[in-house]
Amino acid sequence: MAVFRYKMQGILDIKEKLEDRAKQEFAEANMRLDAEKKKLDELQARKFYYMQEGVKLRMELIDVRKIRENKMAVLKMDEYIADQMKEIARAAKAVEKARAALQELMQERKAHEKLKENAFEEFMKDELAAESKEIDQLTSYTYGQKLMEGQEQHARR
Repeated sequence: MAVFRYKMQGILDIKEKLEDRAKQEFAEANMRLDAEKKKLDELQARKFYYMQEGVKLRMELIDVRKIRENKMAVLKMDEYIADQMKEIARAAKAVEKARAALQELMQERKAHEKLKENAFEEFMKDELAAESKEIDQLTSYTYGQKLMEGQEQHARR
């Protein structure tokens, strides 16, 4: 029996490698998004701390300088939070881009795998047809040999 060799196996191998790389890039983009979200959580926690501190400062003996510094810190945290939200949006966009690239590469790989399956099925049909033809020829030869032997025995009588 012949050995099946898919003539576009090299392309399929490349598609699989590209898909693996896309999976890795997608995972890295997700990790970056998670890190950016964690930074946002930390900034929001700091803002909350400054707001709590501001409430305490207003309850104690009024120190205008400390209250002003606290208000500036809260405003700065608002700026940092707004910037961080932009970073999260960028990271989310990168995740979506990586997801789309991964999906496209997966579809391409699946299409090539389907082509390989179809080529293998065609190969198997051809092999079965060749095997069937060979069996028919062998059967015809054997039958022909028996006929000749029968005629020779009939001629000897």
